[in-house]
Amino acid sequence: MPQEEHVETLLAKAESDERALDILLASGAAPLEAVGFHAQQATEKLLKAALKATGHPFPLTHDLWGLARALRRVGVGVPDDVRLLRVLTPFAGEFRYGGPDFGPDWPFDPIETRQRIRQLREWVEGLVEA
Repeated sequence: MPQEEHVETLLAKAESDERALDILLASGAAPLEAVGFHAQQATEKLLKAALKATGHPFPLTHDLWGLARALRRVGVGVPDDVRLLRVLTPFAGEFRYGGPDFGPDWPFDPIETRQRIRQLREWVEGLVEA
């Protein structure tokens, strides 16, 4: 798949997760695991799109902190708000498949997280346009 097409595909897939996240948040009754999963997936795809947009391959990982480090290694400064999304990584597997539960001290605020994902999308779209 050509690089530009792959970036567009990743952005579209992230948008799908963002729409699912918005629906879950609007319901007011969605399990936090489901909300966190779609937030993690959207973030992962956006970070991978950022790597691809800068001409670099992305590692096959769900580790958001690792993806942010990969961007820094190729000279792309990751905004602080993006780095804070690393708390979503466990939603990709650990929290979904019976790992340790996130407790009341887990720093996950779904509404704040959604805003950070919007900021991440704006940042990635800026990289794509550049």
